[in-house]
Amino acid sequence: MNRAAKDRILRVDQAGEYGAVRIYAGQLAVMGDRAPYSGEIRHMAEQEAEHRAKFDALIAQRGVRPTAMQPFWHVAGFALGAATALIGPKAAMACTAAVEEEIDRHYSAQLDELGGDDPELSGMIEQFRDDEREHRATALAAGAEQAPAYPLLAGAIRLGCRMAIKLAERI
Repeated sequence: MNRAAKDRILRVDQAGEYGAVRIYAGQLAVMGDRAPYSGEIRHMAEQEAEHRAKFDALIAQRGVRPTAMQPFWHVAGFALGAATALIGPKAAMACTAAVEEEIDRHYSAQLDELGGDDPELSGMIEQFRDDEREHRATALAAGAEQAPAYPLLAGAIRLGCRMAIKLAERI
């Protein structure tokens, strides 16, 4: 795999983790520490912050340009988190389930693309994919599918994730 392809993978993954941190920040800003599932959200937020920090370090180490869309993700991620939290705790969990479903697919495709070409990056992606799968399972166990208009809400969020991935890969 060439360097440009690896840079693209690293750029989009760092952007995704940045967005995830912002989604959870928006949810916690609305729900606070006393709402149902706030402990689970705080735990997932901490893991996403660790993922972001590791991708930030690898981007710096490898001299990869982050996405120019970062200011947009800053606002959009927070807004998505806040909006789903305003609907209610189950909608916040629906957001997590939908996002993590797309990220699982995304990370799995990247692992296939990388093969054994970059063990450091592949190892990070595999570890983070396992965390994202755990987040999705947590969200589903917390009743994500019971959120109002779940199929519509989750479908819209998954579509937004796919669009964000395509933008961050290129811009």
